[in-house]
Amino acid sequence: MRKFLLSTLFVVLPAAVAFAQSAEDTAKARMAYFELLGFEMHGLAAMAKGEVDYDADVAMAHAKDLKALTGYTISDLFAPGTSNADLPGKTRAQPAIWENMDSFQEKGKALFVAVDELNAAAGNGLDALRPAVGKLGAACKGCHDDFRAKDF
Repeated sequence: MRKFLLSTLFVVLPAAVAFAQSAEDTAKARMAYFELLGFEMHGLAAMAKGEVDYDADVAMAHAKDLKALTGYTISDLFAPGTSNADLPGKTRAQPAIWENMDSFQEKGKALFVAVDELNAAAGNGLDALRPAVGKLGAACKGCHDDFRAKDF
């Protein structure tokens, strides 16, 4: 009986937690999460473009941070009722996310693969970093093109 109650708690608790936050707070948390991803990506992109000197330690630190961030469970950040149709002017997340969740999740998987490959390449020189950053950028762009509005 105790195992049943505990397993039920783990199923019900995430849904309850998601509903404990307002839709606007959920959207803010989602945007903050993606801002962190962008911060880490920016440092890598600057190296890949030659805007700053390549530094293996810094590249590996950014890559490890991205890996940690992609290990975070973000499903509660995509609670229903948090699209730009629900919260005009507060988020750029389009309703297409919830209408095409399978496609959205596939785009997410591409991000995870790109981050894994980036972690393998980050400390191996600029020639290894550039294509890995390019693949990560393409994964980000693929999702943005389909699921993020250009403006608020």
